[in-house]
Amino acid sequence: MTEFTPRQQEIKDAFVEQRGTWSPLWESILRLDPEFLLSYLDFSMVPWKKNHLDAKTKELMYIAVDAAATHLYQPGIRQHIKAALGVGATPQEIMEVIELTSTLGIHAMNIGVPLLVKVLEEKGLRTGPSPLDENQERVKAEFTENRGYWHSFWDEMLELDPELFEAYTNFSSVPWKTGTLEPKVREFVYIAFDAAATHLYVPGLKLHYENALGYGATVGELLEVLEIASVIGIHAATTAVPILVEEIEARGDTI
Repeated sequence: MTEFTPRQQEIKDAFVEQRGTWSPLWESILRLDPEFLLSYLDFSMVPWKKNHLDAKTKELMYIAVDAAATHLYQPGIRQHIKAALGVGATPQEIMEVIELTSTLGIHAMNIGVPLLVKVLEEKGLRTGPSPLDENQERVKAEFTENRGYWHSFWDEMLELDPELFEAYTNFSSVPWKTGTLEPKVREFVYIAFDAAATHLYVPGLKLHYENALGYGATVGELLEVLEIASVIGIHAATTAVPILVEEIEARGDTI
């Protein structure tokens, strides 16, 4: 068992009391730089002190940012799924968050298609949008009904690749048809992974702010989602510091 200095033990006790969890990942950081861990604790506790979101919703936001394809931080996914279940989230609610988060990949099209259109126009291969046919109008209506909105950044995708857009409409609509989370919480999920440092998808972030406010979200709630997304930078330390400790010990040095 690791022996800590009185200061290290004090910080560990505070961490466990406030965050309700502990792991070897934190222990490595505590051993090398306890004051850094304490500063992270203060940073990460901000949304837990203001509590605009309930504990379950906060844990669902951690799952969204950790499970997003741009991050995929497995230790955090496991930790926060366990914590979410512990504060009353159902398996279906957690699955719904995962389904919502799985839509992130469509941003390849959201960014790629408008850029393709720009290149085609510059090369004289396109002069403007073509009118939608009956099938495209049907798909647009289905998306608007299922998802509760329409945005102009879907226009060119629907025009140029209606097959993909129809498939995406069906894929992204599943949690909106079968899920049980509040609509504003679903929008919080999109905000969490769009705002995360590993993605920073500005058009989607703005859209989902607008949608969330339309569903009754408060500024305090939106800021709390951002506060939760802001802490993923600590994964630099939780990933790298254990490796640093292993390499120090492999050299026969002491910490």
